[in-house]
Amino acid sequence: MASERIAAIIAAEITARPEQAAAAIGLLDEGATVPFVARYRKEVTGGLDDTQLRLLAERLAYLRELDARRDTILGSIREQGKLSEELETKIAAAATKAELEDIYLPYKPKRRTKAEIARERGLGPLAEAILADRAAVPAELALAYISEEVADAKAALEGARDILSEQFAENADLVGRLRTYMKERAFMRSRVVDGKQEAGAKFSDYFDHVERWANVPSHRALAMLRGRNEEVLSLDIEVDADDASPVKPVERMIADAYAIGRQLPGDRWLMEVAGWTWRIKLSLHLTLDLMRDLRERAEEEAIHVFARNLKDLLLAAPAGSRATMGLDPGIRTGVKVAVVDGTGKLLATTTVYPFPPKNDVRGTQAELAKLIRLHKVELISIGNGTGSRETERLVADMLSDMPSDSGPKPLKVIVSEAGASIYSASATAAAEFPGLDVSLRGAVSIARRLQDPLAELVKIEPKSIGVGQYQHDVDQYRLGRSLEAVVEDAVNAVGVDLNTASAPLLARVSGLGASLAEAIIAHRDATGPFASRRDLLKVARLGPRAFEQCAGFLRIANGTEPLDASAVHPEAYGVAKKIVAACGRDLRSLMGDSAALKALDPRVFVEERFGLPTVRDILAELEKPGRDPRPGFKTATFADGVDDIKDLKPGMLLEGTVTNVAAFGAFVDIGVHQDGLVHVSQLADRFVKDAHEVVKAGDVVKVRVVDIDIKRKRIGLSMRRDGDGGTPKPRDNGNRPAPHTPAPQRQPERPAGQGAFGAALAEAMKRK
Repeated sequence: MASERIAAIIAAEITARPEQAAAAIGLLDEGATVPFVARYRKEVTGGLDDTQLRLLAERLAYLRELDARRDTILGSIREQGKLSEELETKIAAAATKAELEDIYLPYKPKRRTKAEIARERGLGPLAEAILADRAAVPAELALAYISEEVADAKAALEGARDILSEQFAENADLVGRLRTYMKERAFMRSRVVDGKQEAGAKFSDYFDHVERWANVPSHRALAMLRGRNEEVLSLDIEVDADDASPVKPVERMIADAYAIGRQLPGDRWLMEVAGWTWRIKLSLHLTLDLMRDLRERAEEEAIHVFARNLKDLLLAAPAGSRATMGLDPGIRTGVKVAVVDGTGKLLATTTVYPFPPKNDVRGTQAELAKLIRLHKVELISIGNGTGSRETERLVADMLSDMPSDSGPKPLKVIVSEAGASIYSASATAAAEFPGLDVSLRGAVSIARRLQDPLAELVKIEPKSIGVGQYQHDVDQYRLGRSLEAVVEDAVNAVGVDLNTASAPLLARVSGLGASLAEAIIAHRDATGPFASRRDLLKVARLGPRAFEQCAGFLRIANGTEPLDASAVHPEAYGVAKKIVAACGRDLRSLMGDSAALKALDPRVFVEERFGLPTVRDILAELEKPGRDPRPGFKTATFADGVDDIKDLKPGMLLEGTVTNVAAFGAFVDIGVHQDGLVHVSQLADRFVKDAHEVVKAGDVVKVRVVDIDIKRKRIGLSMRRDGDGGTPKPRDNGNRPAPHTPAPQRQPERPAGQGAFGAALAEAMKRK
């Protein structure tokens, strides 16, 4: 059966057993979400995690599309009366869409081709005769096929060539071998379009660039493809370009498929047909295939990087429920100020003008100090846009002037304001603050994202958060789907307070969505806070199925049922209460008692429906009820007096926050309005293949300044402890100079401080 075959294929890819994959497929088909299956159906799936389940869901969609296309192709060929048992077996064995289309090509309805016209003119037997009798002279065989429609032997041979060329080009096995050969041997070459050198200077690294196709990394592929789209670069895929033999290896492969030699007259003519087939038909076709594969490969990696960075950002440490002042810096237009309480409720807003042209520094500091005292502000969140360091310095001066007997001074933190302007102008923000000026809404978002990054960032379209590379160059549907999955997983991993969550946050909870989230908010506003999870069933349109999917991810603090504050699902409350009974304790007193819970044998509480994985999860929840998987809060301290790129000096040791991680390294905010790059070669005192092995977005790191290019606003940083600012000797990556490349010209001198690492930095900084 198709379902069993699909389950077996996916199981091998996610390192699982077929029965595990089949069980997961069944749950997803019934409408279960990935977070629900990963958390609450471990017994059914054998413990598949969310990463395995996401891959399973993606591959399931692909394989079902493949099967649907397979059925369509079988039906088409069957209608033509050409479906043999051998062909049907071959179609059934096709593992990819490309392989399936190769097989279908000879049978695919198409416009009238030259080969078809030649057959109509009676030249099919001539082509067969030349293939069958290599000793015969093709020109002599052609004389017998001259007619009113075929003027002479030359025209007859051209028709035979068209027939054979189409036959060669539609040989699925041959095309597959040629494609594989090209993937192994081809090189990608980019050249600048004449006259575009100045306008396309940002693509200068690719004005004459060549590297092995199989090794082109995502960021370089997308850069070159963007250069081509902007008509700055021309791109080619070359194979055997430096092979000087009269018959190229690819042409020889075509010849070998039809046992074409070199001695007999028919062989010599057929060899010419093989060369013509490669140049006119197959070369372009396979080049387009490889270009498409390169883009898909590059997009997949770029989407993976974006998704990984977004996950890190969403799961960044929350500062917690503390009164917070948000500052959205601005020079001429003023600094927008918003104060929110520990729950994120807006308390006050204003705009201050400490910078030119008003220069009201004293008035600004007095106003901020008044708001801090009035609302007992504990945190000051400063957006990292234009004017952030000036604003931070102003706040630091104000805090230092505050009398020590006025209580603890607020902690100031610079946070990313990516997406704040998107939120400010959104329908969500308008609904939250209908009477508030758009510019002040951004300050509210900046305050809240320090308290709880996840709760605030879910209000912004993931693509607008800006932690990807070349995000506008990739398939937007695939990107959106991937990022939505990341947000869903992050929200459900943390859990949501049912009585305080916003509609956008509730909408990300397993089994809910925007409509039910709005219904929950409406019910909460009308009847007051939920006393228990079971009260969710009173919400309009929220039935048992949705309750099953969402209940475990929703939390109610201080409700009628203590377990509602934990990740224990209501369906398993019976097991939890058996555990409590075994301890002879009150549930509230037992929750958090690690020693008592660890003394229990989880196997004692296993039931038919709830196995050992669920029992262990329940014990873990009772030990640390409602535990937050996010790390503890900490923030970088920027160096005093280092506010601009001009203040940097090589060798400086600084602290910063990782803002973005790409294939080639990590970008770090060190407080100078321009992120620096820690190239992958500078991340550790060892070889690092993947930058994410060492750092993730939101990490606070110590860095050393290595290179500074003020003109191009590029900063090279290092996290290596060995003091070496150079790049380790590169490993062979399969690159080679192009054939017939002119002798290298003398390179212009690099700016001071730009060595081998600087060259890598210059390339990589363009990718951000």
